Amino acid sequence: MLKTISTSLNQIDRASEAQMLRTLNTFAVDLMSIPSVEDLFWYVAQNVVGKLGFIDCVIYQADEQQTELMQVAAWGEKNPFGRNIINPLVIPFGCGITGQAAQTRKPIIVNDLLVDGNYIADTEPARSEICVPLICAGRIAGVIDSEHPNVGAFGEAELEILSTVAAMTSAKLELLAETNRSLERYDDLLVAHTQLSQETSNRKALEARLFEARKMDAIGRLTGRFAHEFNNLLTVIAGNVELLEFDASDAVAKDTLQVVKTASARGAHLIRSMLAFGERTRLAPEVIDLNAIVSTFCQDCEQSLGSPVEQCRAGDLWSASADPIAVENMLLALALNATQSGPKGGGIKIITENIFHTLAEGQAFPSELTPGRYVRLSVSDQGSGIKVEHMAQIFDPFFTTKAVGDGTGLGLSMVLGVMRQSGGTVAVQSEAGKGSTFQLYFPAAS
Repeated sequence: MLKTISTSLNQIDRASEAQMLRTLNTFAVDLMSIPSVEDLFWYVAQNVVGKLGFIDCVIYQADEQQTELMQVAAWGEKNPFGRNIINPLVIPFGCGITGQAAQTRKPIIVNDLLVDGNYIADTEPARSEICVPLICAGRIAGVIDSEHPNVGAFGEAELEILSTVAAMTSAKLELLAETNRSLERYDDLLVAHTQLSQETSNRKALEARLFEARKMDAIGRLTGRFAHEFNNLLTVIAGNVELLEFDASDAVAKDTLQVVKTASARGAHLIRSMLAFGERTRLAPEVIDLNAIVSTFCQDCEQSLGSPVEQCRAGDLWSASADPIAVENMLLALALNATQSGPKGGGIKIITENIFHTLAEGQAFPSELTPGRYVRLSVSDQGSGIKVEHMAQIFDPFFTTKAVGDGTGLGLSMVLGVMRQSGGTVAVQSEAGKGSTFQLYFPAAS
């Protein structure tokens, strides 16, 4: 027989009013420190209902779909295993007395379970039952259920006690839910802040790269224009020196003209380097075998520079598209830098390899490099390395850390200009005290 709680019943085995107040007061104090829903349900079953004169207590939790209830905590003979329910019972909404309490959202008292057709018999059959729903934020969070072996064991007093416990439990459930929502919002804010910081960093990096690209482009234009005009002046000077050589009769005059001629040649070499940086060099790209060029260069390099050269050439190297004379000039410039920066007698290492470049790898390059197939030529030294504060300037024309007269500061500028004009680029890896590696990326021939 299913009854609502309006009927007055006999009250048996009820805790004294003083004990009840102490238990509820302790519950109210401990509520703030209970950290989770699971701890809350076990605390209510064992430390609240279990101390209010009820023989047993089972707490069911509703699922998110509001269709089923599952046993999550218990106290009494049905739970002799502490905080561990063996084969927890699952009850659909509307099924049995507990399911009806969840569906109707109202407390239910049954005086005699044997005459009630909705009773779902448990391992320990009972005679009377009381169910009080837990309502949190307008949803059924669960049901507090207690059974008794005697008929008519629950009445107004028991209902009032469980309703009070249910109200306090529901309030704590709302606090825990709000705490979880706050943590989720905080996590979302952290993610948003991280994304914003990353986007800001990316934007600053892009702005820096754009500024560097514009700076290099402006310097390249200016350098190319200046080199072109100056080259015209050198042409006039060199031409007149050759005419004067025909009329020169004494040795002093010839020596003077030779000095002028040598200076003009050095000036012409500087002009070619400046034009290379400004990407105005007349290149004649061919399909070349970098391994062959490296092999020949290394033989000449060891004889002329007096430095040992270690080679590591890929056996299946792709053909590259580049101007062979420009490649030799760049190798010479890098080898000279490596020899001058390394210890006396220090070696140079040259490596050739096939590379499939991806978009993500281009961030360390001084210029954009289209993803695709490249032949990489690396020149490494064992020198002191490049200081961090100089890394951003090493490709600037006329920048040099050498003493006055020891270098023009156009070697790396020429290399970068030729590589960009050839459809490739240069990457640098350097660590103080451990040397530097310059990597030239040549487009692979189709």
